[in-house]
Amino acid sequence: MKILVVGSGAREHAIAKALDKNAEVYTYMGRKNPGLAAISEKYMVNDESNFEEIIKFAKENDVELAFIGPEAPLEKGIVDELKNEGISSVGPTKAAAQIETNKAFMRKLFEDYDIAGSIKYGTFYELDDAYNFIDSFDEPVVVKPIGLTGGKGVKIVGDQLKDNEEAKEYVKEIFDQKMGGFEGVVIEELLVGEEYTIQAFVDGEHIIPMPAAQDHPHAFEGNKGPITGGMGSYSDKNHLLPFLTKKDYDESVAIMKQTIDAIAKEAEPYKGILYGQFMLCKDGPKVIEYNARFGDPESMNVLALLDSNLAQISQQIVNGTLDTAAFSNKASVCKYVVPDKYPNTTANDTIVKVDEDKISQDDAQVYYAAVYADDNDDVYLTSSRALAILAVRDTIKEAEEVCEAAMKYVEGEVYHRSDVATEALLNEKMEHMKEVRS
Repeated sequence: MKILVVGSGAREHAIAKALDKNAEVYTYMGRKNPGLAAISEKYMVNDESNFEEIIKFAKENDVELAFIGPEAPLEKGIVDELKNEGISSVGPTKAAAQIETNKAFMRKLFEDYDIAGSIKYGTFYELDDAYNFIDSFDEPVVVKPIGLTGGKGVKIVGDQLKDNEEAKEYVKEIFDQKMGGFEGVVIEELLVGEEYTIQAFVDGEHIIPMPAAQDHPHAFEGNKGPITGGMGSYSDKNHLLPFLTKKDYDESVAIMKQTIDAIAKEAEPYKGILYGQFMLCKDGPKVIEYNARFGDPESMNVLALLDSNLAQISQQIVNGTLDTAAFSNKASVCKYVVPDKYPNTTANDTIVKVDEDKISQDDAQVYYAAVYADDNDDVYLTSSRALAILAVRDTIKEAEEVCEAAMKYVEGEVYHRSDVATEALLNEKMEHMKEVRS
């Protein structure tokens, strides 16, 4: 089977690696990702928004289906365009992808269909209305641009924002810049608890959930600094998390199923990967937001554990015949390597040296992200996350130790959060959740 992977990051590297076990992988990427290039039967480096070239590349190589990695092509309707040319995709249509690409759509869906896990919020397209809502809310708020911002648009009072007055200043900034493509904003209540992610395969009706994972989005150790696309993540061998019970997990999956049913009624049947970002609060799971594709870095955690045939699952997704998927009862830890001074970095263009053989000998894995390779196969940093190291073991502790040890085989002007998934940090999270529940 010939499958086209669209995208050029670590998420797509993980998808391609899983598909490569049972299919011929072709990739269309915005820059030459050395990991993807090594896996691919054939690849093309070009603008990921150029659907005409993507379709041409797919047809030239007799691709049978496409697996869409990033959110931007989904927002622009790549699945619809490929469908018009007779090529099915693992990924939702433009209308169904609004669950990620339009936060106002997502919140109203929850309201209209009375979906569990909803929160207090307001959507505003007039600046004064947003200000009045914040003034009358009388508790800390979360401010979100309506559209896509690469995981870096959300700001929280008590974290990136000092108080609600500073939140109003950020609201004005969103309006002035039309951040995320909308002159509007979603303002939400601040949830207290622990964040976690559940990703699922979805065929329009059926849903198969994957192991839960927890991301570390803050740039610096101790969960300090700006929110980033994610500095690392982990999963546990029981497919739960140290603070997450089976009941919490099942309630979260039920919310995702309600969401899928509502999207089918409101827009179109949702086919692809659904990423649910939750906050475990005192009264149970609440939905922070959805992504219409695999997470990055969480995709690496779950795909490294997938025992089933991803190519076959992909075919079942497009056919509407999802059955089962098996995952190893192992723990995984992923840590991102980023340029020094990240996220306040500009174009870098310095070489990073990665000893893949040594990393492999330590039974860890490398996934390349925002780097590019030249004709000599030298790997260059950009301004964003460079590469991820992942380890799979019987326990989180063992996986973290292997992952951290493998970091010495990455050389360059780089940094990583050494505290990701450490015992000390996990203990803090468990204690925090005990306090929340009490």
